[in-house]
Amino acid sequence: MRLSAADARARFAGARVARLATVSAEGVPHLVPVTFAVLGERVVFAVDDKPKSTTRLRRLDNIAARPRVCLLADVYDDDWTRLWWVRADGTATVRATDADAVDALAARYPAYVERRPAGPVVSIEVDTWTGWSWT
Repeated sequence: MRLSAADARARFAGARVARLATVSAEGVPHLVPVTFAVLGERVVFAVDDKPKSTTRLRRLDNIAARPRVCLLADVYDDDWTRLWWVRADGTATVRATDADAVDALAARYPAYVERRPAGPVVSIEVDTWTGWSWT
């Protein structure tokens, strides 16, 4: 069953992780999981200090080249009556920092209380919430 935009946004906001899809300047897709917070019609996430192979992240380069992005949150269960997915489509910007975003992330994820992300912070202005649920 297709979800209304309000229901899709509510399910997305309750999810613990989403997948971020970006596209490089050359048209190469890139998909990574992100922890996030929803602030109104914005989805935010931060580059944190978890170990990474480089600090020059492909997702940030891709956003600079092509700011249109897609986020997907979903639940899979062998009981298919519990299945749902939600997609948030929007335009991303990279900010050096964003105190409101970091506060919202810390409110959702205990690890960010002790080790607040220094940034950068990605802010996505969502223009379309779509989704589906079995029921």
